[in-house]
Amino acid sequence: MIEKDFVTEGLKRTRIDEYLENELERAGYGGMEIQVTPLGTMVVVYAERPGMVIGRGGKTVRSITQNLKTGYGLENPQVEVKEVEIPELNPKIMAHKIAAMLQRGMHFRRVAYTALRRIMGAGAQGVEVTISGKIRGSRSACAKFSDGYIKKCGEPATRFVRQGFATVQLKPGVLGINVRIMPPDVVLPDKVDILKIEVKEAVVEDVVEVEATPDKVESVESVVEDIVEEAAEEAAEADIIEEVVEEAEEASEELEEVEAEAKTTEEATVEGKSEEPEKGEAEPETTEDTPVEEEESKPKADEAEVQEAPEPEETAEKADKSE
Repeated sequence: MIEKDFVTEGLKRTRIDEYLENELERAGYGGMEIQVTPLGTMVVVYAERPGMVIGRGGKTVRSITQNLKTGYGLENPQVEVKEVEIPELNPKIMAHKIAAMLQRGMHFRRVAYTALRRIMGAGAQGVEVTISGKIRGSRSACAKFSDGYIKKCGEPATRFVRQGFATVQLKPGVLGINVRIMPPDVVLPDKVDILKIEVKEAVVEDVVEVEATPDKVESVESVVEDIVEEAAEEAAEADIIEEVVEEAEEASEELEEVEAEAKTTEEATVEGKSEEPEKGEAEPETTEDTPVEEEESKPKADEAEVQEAPEPEETAEKADKSE
């Protein structure tokens, strides 16, 4: 039963919308809302020209109220008229304007691009205009024109995108105009805002606050002194470390020099040992008598040579005797 109630209520709203669209076409009908209150049914009509909806002395409004009460079964209907602030962002108004321009004989492409420029110039995020019917010749066709960013499916498409439809009777046949507009104030669920943090301004504000309060100035000065002392201690430790490193380098250099001297002494001792005489050999006497002995030995050698010299004569005499 509840489903049937929803269906009947939807059909009633659709019939009322069609009736108001036909009656207020010249006034720039932009849609309606029905609100049920304890005092009766409130019908809010949005139009581009509210004066034409009201009529002279409220004649048009009274006739519409009577028709809604008798023809559509509304209890104590009350019609309220509101002006559309930006007609270019209302899809129904733009669809009817496109239909009126096509009725005057303008080319469909020119009409569509004019509507796109007007809608996007009003600040819309996206727009799509579809004209279907016999627009080029005897065969029906569909021309789609779009600009900007517009959702086509999902909950954002049904919740945020506004849609308007209108028809126009031409000589070749009936044309259907469908306009879909995405308003500028729509915030999509997948939108991400990146915030920029300005660190410099925050630091400046903190400094200004510190200057304004003397207690904070003293605390800041104490903190600064602590930081300076810590920096001085770190510098002293760094100097000590540098001195230790230098002493270690000097000690290593001294060790290298000592090792080099030890190597040279070892080589010298090895060479001295190799030059020493062996144990069985007699060492030559280095006394003052050596030159005398040499002198004595020389005449002896001369005498031996003199004695040995006449040997060839003796051998010659012996040879003569033998002959």
